[in-house]
Amino acid sequence: MKIQDSALSNPSINSSIDDPYVVDPLLKQIRHLAADTDADGAFPEEAFRLLANAGLLRATLPGQALDFKRGQTARLLQLLKRIGSANLAVGRVYEGHINALYLIHLYATPEQQNRWYTDVTEQHCLFSVWNTQEGDGVSFVETSSPNDTTFSVKGSKTFCSGAGWIQRPLITGDLQSVRRPRGWQMAIVPTEHVSAIRQDSQFWQPLGMRASASFKLDFTGVELTEADLFGQPGDYLRQPYFSGGAIRFAAVQLGGVEAIYDETRQYLRDLNRTDDVFQQARLAEMTYLLESGNQWLNAAGDRMDRWLADGTDAQKIVAYTNMTRTAIEEICLRLMPLAERSVGARGLLRPHAFERLHRDLTHYLRQPAPDATLLDIGKFAFNNPASAHELW
Repeated sequence: MKIQDSALSNPSINSSIDDPYVVDPLLKQIRHLAADTDADGAFPEEAFRLLANAGLLRATLPGQALDFKRGQTARLLQLLKRIGSANLAVGRVYEGHINALYLIHLYATPEQQNRWYTDVTEQHCLFSVWNTQEGDGVSFVETSSPNDTTFSVKGSKTFCSGAGWIQRPLITGDLQSVRRPRGWQMAIVPTEHVSAIRQDSQFWQPLGMRASASFKLDFTGVELTEADLFGQPGDYLRQPYFSGGAIRFAAVQLGGVEAIYDETRQYLRDLNRTDDVFQQARLAEMTYLLESGNQWLNAAGDRMDRWLADGTDAQKIVAYTNMTRTAIEEICLRLMPLAERSVGARGLLRPHAFERLHRDLTHYLRQPAPDATLLDIGKFAFNNPASAHELW
């Protein structure tokens, strides 16, 4: 897929990223389209065409509204939240696009950055990060000749969100080279210049998030050049950036539960149940839970920018990120059953949006290593001699 993005040349659109007159109609359109792609093998192409036309694919690039160098993390998190509220599958894929661009910002050479940023602004390419794998994981095997150095890719990745619609996937793998350091290496695959990537769409039979098209892809036979590899082996796992990215998917999750809140409230209004004291009590609890999530996002965004600029210890940043991720998951898990009791069995029937939102968020909340994340917070608190007042 190549997104037609005629509005990218208009800088005024991208500068209005917080303008409700620009963002609200966009999100309304994406929300309206969500049910159309809630099917196995579907992908929200039109939603990403709309995002491109609003300048949001390039929003974090140099000179743009959310330029990574400007410390705009709280604003970025709010944008991710709002896109997630419109369609969680769109939010998931868009977050992957932002994640890949952030890693390029951190580790790519200026020449690589220029090439890949141009792919976004001129070719309107979608990026993503595909790191998850099973036993048949990816390796990059050097196959050098006297005049050239190439790398033959072997193995597969799972949960490749966006699958055949991502033109510039960032994949990771075990680098096997005689001239470069070995280790866990990042690479960008220029999909139109490599051999066909085999996909297993039957791998993706989920409860929810069907439109994220998170297939299993076999990269065996793909040939990459040195220019396609970036960063040093091990950079992908470098802290605090590796774990710190969790605040972005937490923002999308909060958007999903925000949509559930809005649908629940409207459903009760339509049934004239707003005078029911039990419904009022449930809505009150949902309201303060949701606002506490917003407080977590804003605090995490502001602290992340300040701490990265100050060179704060990575363990502190990771611990706060893990708290934010854990707190927002807990908020979602508390709010969802309150909403279910409010709408009852009838509200869970199609075509009510609540049914799809519940499935999508239930699936998306299952992120890797939740128990290890919780333990990391406790270890940091035990090992830090500061008082509670001074801990953060």
